[in-house]
Amino acid sequence: MRVLLVEDDPALSDAVCGYLHAKAYVVDAVPNLSQARAALKTTQYAAVLLDLHLPDGDGLSLLPNVRALKDRPIVIVLTAKDQVSDRITGLDAGADDYLVKPYDPAELMARLRAVERRRNAEATPVLVLGDLQIDLSQEQVRRAGVPIPLTPKEWALLRVMASRPDRNHSRERLQDALYSFDSSTDSNTLEVFISRLRRKLGREHIETVRGTGYRLAHAPTESSAT
Repeated sequence: MRVLLVEDDPALSDAVCGYLHAKAYVVDAVPNLSQARAALKTTQYAAVLLDLHLPDGDGLSLLPNVRALKDRPIVIVLTAKDQVSDRITGLDAGADDYLVKPYDPAELMARLRAVERRRNAEATPVLVLGDLQIDLSQEQVRRAGVPIPLTPKEWALLRVMASRPDRNHSRERLQDALYSFDSSTDSNTLEVFISRLRRKLGREHIETVRGTGYRLAHAPTESSAT
């Protein structure tokens, strides 16, 4: 899961980023609304963690930008405001959840998982591709009924493709799911993870779209990679 953290407190930002990185989340951290809006224009996020008191305005003013996105990320508001009326305002503005500071990063991650499970359950509880079953809400994959263990990076790639199984996914989009802005990667890193997924899931289930990227498939096609 690639996450945008909008937080102007450097110590808190570093703590949250460190915790999420340790749990294999990809995190881009920005300190203000201006940089958050720029990030949303160039990168697709699964979640936005949004502080309300920012140097250039109220964090809730970012929510219209989030709602305008075709694939709307999860939004969890992070704030010191603990009044019920403040929570209602945030939720009514479009946030999916509301966490009061100070908070435990473990609770933040649990809330992220809970919102994602609710969304995935509403969208496609179980995706079936031939002998392959992908349960997004439970983060489980089975092939011919046998559970397939995946690493966090492998699951990050599969989650992107399985969330939109009818779509061709560009290399850039898939790389976004793996690495943050400040990460450096080798040019063939994505292909390495795709190759690992093919070995575990079956080559026939991941199709190479020439000049575009990759997509999930029911069976082998002429354009499948060798």
